[in-house]
Amino acid sequence: MSFVISLISATLWLIVGYFVLFSTSKTDSVGIRLFGVILSIWIFVIAAAIVIAAGYFTVAGLCHIGDMMRSMHSARPS
Repeated sequence: MSFVISLISATLWLIVGYFVLFSTSKTDSVGIRLFGVILSIWIFVIAAAIVIAAGYFTVAGLCHIGDMMRSMHSARPS
């Protein structure tokens, strides 16, 4: 469950990274373009780290979101 939720935030980070890369590629300044490339690469690394960490948490059983969802839905109102 954690892995599926992490895909949403990783997708948002990828969109931001692509926007930064695209917007700085249109500038004439070499310094700003270099800064934009470095910043976008860093944002892409953050997005990858989110997905890798969530995959690890899911495989290792450290994510308790699924347990909470199951217990919440299994409780019957009296």
